[in-house]
Amino acid sequence: MRATAAPYAAMVMDARTGEVLHSRNADTQLHPASLTKMMTLYVAFQAIERGEITLDTPVRISRLAASEPPSKLGLRAGQTIRLRFLLRAAAVKSANDAATAIGEAISGSEAAFATRMNRTARAMGMRNTNFRNAHGLTQSGHLSTARDMSVLGRHVIYDFPQYYNLFSRRSADAGIATVRHTNRRWLDAYEGGDGIKTGYTRAAGFNLVASAQRGQERVIATVFGGSSTSARNARITELMDMGFNRAPSRATIRRPNPPAAMLSSNSGTQANPGKIVRVSGLINRSIRPTARPTAAPVDAEVLVAAVDADIINAAVADSVNAALAEALAAPDPAPAQVAAAVPPAVTPVARPTQETVIAAAPAAVDAGPEVVTRISTSGGRHWGVNVGRYSSRYDAERVLLRVALNEMSTLDGSLRRVVQRSGGFDANFMGLTREGADLACRRLQARGTTCFMIGSDG
Repeated sequence: MRATAAPYAAMVMDARTGEVLHSRNADTQLHPASLTKMMTLYVAFQAIERGEITLDTPVRISRLAASEPPSKLGLRAGQTIRLRFLLRAAAVKSANDAATAIGEAISGSEAAFATRMNRTARAMGMRNTNFRNAHGLTQSGHLSTARDMSVLGRHVIYDFPQYYNLFSRRSADAGIATVRHTNRRWLDAYEGGDGIKTGYTRAAGFNLVASAQRGQERVIATVFGGSSTSARNARITELMDMGFNRAPSRATIRRPNPPAAMLSSNSGTQANPGKIVRVSGLINRSIRPTARPTAAPVDAEVLVAAVDADIINAAVADSVNAALAEALAAPDPAPAQVAAAVPPAVTPVARPTQETVIAAAPAAVDAGPEVVTRISTSGGRHWGVNVGRYSSRYDAERVLLRVALNEMSTLDGSLRRVVQRSGGFDANFMGLTREGADLACRRLQARGTTCFMIGSDG
């Protein structure tokens, strides 16, 4: 299939720094086609992270979604399907019916979802983009640029690394069918190629935002207006090679600042009716170490509400038993020292099995079970994060376990540590790299959890 002479545009960017390595007509507004679905999926990932919807939320398919033209998954009006299958279909097969269903599930209507897409685009600095739908089929006023799509691709890579693997799957189970990747030929042919998204309409031509990593280098290349799949792939290969030749072998990664979740008035209509999503605590820049605050103790009951109480109580009691034994083993233990280790109404319990602590939270799509473990600090991992000060050791332990269960991807390998201070008990995660601690705090603060970075002596 060949396209009529659609306008050409291109951009090559060092993904690590955002530096532009090549551009041509990069700010010309053109039809993005299915590159649009990068934003559809980005907003979906954001909604999942904020608790508006889950990967396993059943989505009821509307007539509008079912009637979208190909490429499509083949959804029927009235059927229900889990969100995770819609995400796979949109990312891998570029299914238009799946994209519309995602937008309606999150914002209640395609129009409301498009509004949220545009707000998110503005927050990213995408100045010349306007979305009218969730799928990218040609519509008056639905336009973007090679620069803006490169910026969006960079945000997808760095803001949601746990979901980025979706864009490189050669095939995926989409619930009612197995779907195959629209760009598998280029992914198989180009060394280091791992995403991101193709797009085609007659008005747009053959578009592609691609990314590849070789060693420490990562390059993003974008093409608008290719005349065919093979011509587009050949051009993107040339641009990628140019990018790797021009990019420095070493560069400090400067991650883009994730935009705040742009909730529309209908957000969560289908997924969680009446749910209040906390939007305070969002940040626009990386947090660096500051002096320890002396805020009043945090209410632990609020923070642990999302995790099963039996799991928490069993694990916390185990930790408390160890603290009590340590206090009693000390020569001449002071009564206050023993009392501080014992919470009210807690009795020693058996250590929970690994199976008990397996979390089913949606980290990466189709990720296997993850187990919370305690690992000592080593290998230059001298940073940590503080998630609050509490009135008792028991409350601090409970919050640490809750946060560990809900943020395993960013806190993996850290050591949970409770430190007694004059104003209470600090709940810390230690044994992180500076980069890891910064990422953990940004993700926790985006969820409304108190967090700041600390050094190894915290």
